[in-house]
Amino acid sequence: MPHYMFQVAYTSESWATQIKNPQNRMEAIRPVVESVGGKLESFHLAFGEYDVIIIAEFPDNVSAGAISVAAAAGGGVKAIKTTPLMTVEEGMEMARKAAGSGYRPPGS
Repeated sequence: MPHYMFQVAYTSESWATQIKNPQNRMEAIRPVVESVGGKLESFHLAFGEYDVIIIAEFPDNVSAGAISVAAAAGGGVKAIKTTPLMTVEEGMEMARKAAGSGYRPPGS
């Protein structure tokens, strides 16, 4: 199954709730991911632009997108960025296809 990285920024209200009553959000997220056929691979807290980094497998883009939209609509996050990930082999295949595509930049 394809892997996706979710970078999530909490709202100040979400952080205030976590500070007041810390919760294991990984265990809250796991069944949500599984509800659309996904598998939670890793869940990390971070600091900086994003507060949470999630790596998960999903059967397709629609399933991954559904989780991203659900999180955005829930009101607890101020930003979410979803990035499809490729294996090294997929990246090499992509490069080979790009080389054989015949693309030429404008003016060439």
